[in-house]
Amino acid sequence: MKLSALFVTLFCFQIGFTQKCDSVFLGEIRDFHDNTPIVGATVYIQNLNKYVASDNNGKFKIENLCKGQIILVISHIGCETKTVSYMIEGDLFKSISLEHHIEELNEVALRAKENKTTQTAQETIIKTDVLERYSSLSLGDALKEVPGVSSINTGNTIVKPLINGLHSSRILIMNNGVRQQDQEWGIEHAPNIDINNAGQISVIKGSGALAYGGDAVGGVVVLKPGRIINKDTLYGRTILGGHTNGRGYNITSTLTKNYSSGWFAQLQASYKRNGDFRAPDYNLTNTGLDSKGFSTRLGKRNFESGFEFYYSYLNNEIGILGASHIGSVFDIERAINSGQPLLIEDFSYDINAPKQDITHHLAKANYYRRFQGFGKVSVQYDYQYNQRLEFDVRIGDRRNIPAIDLTLQTHSLLADASLDSNLERKYNFGIMGRYQNNFADPDTGVRRLIPDYDKYDFGIYGTTEWQLNDDLILDAGVRYDFSRIDAKKFYLISRWEERGYDEDFSDIIIEELPTQLLTNPVFNYHNFSASAGAKLDLDNYNQILFNYSLASRPPNPSELFSDGLHHSAARFELGDLRFGKEVSNRVSLTYSYNSTRFRLLSEVFYNRINNFIYLRPFDFVLTGRGPFPIWEYQQTDAQLYGIDLTVTYDITDAWQFQNKSSLTKGYDKETDLPLIDIPPFSTINQIRYTNSKWNNFSASLKSEWVFEQNEFPDFNFEVEDELSGEMVLLDISTPPPAYHLLHFYSEATFDLSEKTKLNVSLSVNNIFDTSYRNYLNRLRFFADELGRNISLQIQLNY
Repeated sequence: MKLSALFVTLFCFQIGFTQKCDSVFLGEIRDFHDNTPIVGATVYIQNLNKYVASDNNGKFKIENLCKGQIILVISHIGCETKTVSYMIEGDLFKSISLEHHIEELNEVALRAKENKTTQTAQETIIKTDVLERYSSLSLGDALKEVPGVSSINTGNTIVKPLINGLHSSRILIMNNGVRQQDQEWGIEHAPNIDINNAGQISVIKGSGALAYGGDAVGGVVVLKPGRIINKDTLYGRTILGGHTNGRGYNITSTLTKNYSSGWFAQLQASYKRNGDFRAPDYNLTNTGLDSKGFSTRLGKRNFESGFEFYYSYLNNEIGILGASHIGSVFDIERAINSGQPLLIEDFSYDINAPKQDITHHLAKANYYRRFQGFGKVSVQYDYQYNQRLEFDVRIGDRRNIPAIDLTLQTHSLLADASLDSNLERKYNFGIMGRYQNNFADPDTGVRRLIPDYDKYDFGIYGTTEWQLNDDLILDAGVRYDFSRIDAKKFYLISRWEERGYDEDFSDIIIEELPTQLLTNPVFNYHNFSASAGAKLDLDNYNQILFNYSLASRPPNPSELFSDGLHHSAARFELGDLRFGKEVSNRVSLTYSYNSTRFRLLSEVFYNRINNFIYLRPFDFVLTGRGPFPIWEYQQTDAQLYGIDLTVTYDITDAWQFQNKSSLTKGYDKETDLPLIDIPPFSTINQIRYTNSKWNNFSASLKSEWVFEQNEFPDFNFEVEDELSGEMVLLDISTPPPAYHLLHFYSEATFDLSEKTKLNVSLSVNNIFDTSYRNYLNRLRFFADELGRNISLQIQLNY
């Protein structure tokens, strides 16, 4: 037995002693995109604890290798470190690719340099630290940080962004790579987005990003999630806030887990609650908000390939000012003349009719892969479910039944390719298909404003970017979109004939009833869009951007099919089946100057829109409840132009002054009258103090001055008072006077541990409790805007 063991030991020793370690590994390191050799890359042989470097041809050699596994760790300045392993069974040659264009590292550098979506369009970035201040507010509120962006409101919780005078379906919103579909047609339909999901927001004025769509006549808003780091780490953020006005509170929390292998997972949840808000002199009854949201991300991201699954849920229950519920135009006239709401009650968290209850679900799955010497290819599917309930003040059994019940479902499939193997000339191509179904519940007991319809969309685009030299970049793109709407709608015979549809659309009648007609309108739209621009660096301080964009937008369902009493707006709204598509030609020029202490950004634009669709009052109709104003969608040729200016001056290292001013003009080319709902001139001045030694303390005082809009269309009309018989002027056009507000904001950050920080901020809006009314608030006829609001926010990063 002992002899056998000795024999085996000697045999194994002989094998090990005679094993030949003469294999050679020859490798070359090349750029993943253009296949050029990478010189001076460091190759660490983990098994041998040895280093070699690539030569001028990107090649390296490792000699005297034994059979078995070899592990190489390859690194180079500007590249992502890469680890590879191979089995050595003899001489071996391998070509290894590294990413040398620092594409993934752009995300890491977001804090130091803005990662813009376009090169030549007028684009502004809102970063994470600014978005965190708006944790308790809406997307529309946060976007007002951008010069030229204001909002059109229904009260203070329904806030729609207004970019250079344009809003609603003229603004395209991309939420984590998905085009938001949430019935954005009306002024009182705000985007259903939880701002706490966004890590960065880009605001592009005009149709400067054809990859997202060609119908962005007003602009594009791109919400990007927080970045994912390929590192084993677990981190989170929790924000708590409290507010005096509305006795509101909010909480949001995000937890992210990353792995060095590329896997990641993220959970986020938020809750907001406000009771009745308050103007300086009275409560704003029934203006509360109850909002809850949740989202999750899961996937794997490496340079060469990756995938992601994403889901978000948001439910908003929004109270509409009780005094805005009217029974006739005489209620509007009394509200205008009274100077304060006709309904004022004690504070309450209750949300009663009139109110909105909106639920939005979004789910997406995407996958990308990069191919050496070619570029990146990605595919995505997304689904959205949006239900909108609008409750009017009703009695009896119908008090809990919504007056409007719309369910919108959207399926989208996208694919695109980015060809970036040549750094000096890049190309992007994409294709999109979308199906959408809208269902209007007939059991509301109210005539449906928006009918059932199916909508089909198809789009294809191509863009290119040329780096002519270090100072000049050119880009261009074209896009084609096809849209088809197939609807089923009932029309009263009297309305059908009054609108002249009996002559123009008799072929779409599919059923005749005693007082109504069931119709099947089908519309096809062919839309072309394009863009071209240039970015020129004059020197280290001066830069010029020029951009031209052509956008084409088909009419939305509200503009085509509206036909009846909109109860929450207390007016009849009438669309028109004859509408054609809007066509926008927008030209913009941007000049920027950046020095150590002084920065200037000047943006001018001109936008000519043919077949511009807008809603205007023009008459009234008598009903059993009294007379109501009729608002009719009309089409004309329009022009808008203006300037947005931002000036920043660092007085000292601690003190900074900033001014943001915006002027927009809009006119009806056919009548030479001003357009309705154009924002007045506004200017904001801010003085800010910072001291990094005081726990990164900062404090700012902001002066907001909004001038009176002195250019507006006169849509006032007279109606006969049903009691006195006298004619009563209904002044719904004259804007309110100018106003000036002061706001204060301060914050400090405390290091609780090496990895835990506590940020505390205090803000006071409308410091002097000023009474004022906003021209772009639909409820300005009934009440003042919000009074003073003191907010305390605590943020824990861990």
